[in-house]
Amino acid sequence: MSVVKINAISVPEGAGPELEARFAARLGAVEQMPGFEGFELLRPTAGETRYFVYTRWGSEEAFRNWLESQQFQHGHGGDDSSRPSPIGTGSALLEFEVVDRA
Repeated sequence: MSVVKINAISVPEGAGPELEARFAARLGAVEQMPGFEGFELLRPTAGETRYFVYTRWGSEEAFRNWLESQQFQHGHGGDDSSRPSPIGTGSALLEFEVVDRA
């Protein structure tokens, strides 16, 4: 059963383009991970201020393996202290199991 993880990132006004550029620069980092099924970066509209990072995985284990991978650590500052500071001012991880899909 697939699982969906949505990272809801609070982004200060005007910082959205920088967040989008950073994600664009890292396209391809997650696609090679076993169990990866899909990614979308969702820009807020209609009064929402959070960006949603939507990923779908073949299993919870596949997602956990991504979190422990060197690719994830590199992209999230785990192994690079020279990395620019985070743009987001907070985040929340929303977790779901896929029941139906068309």
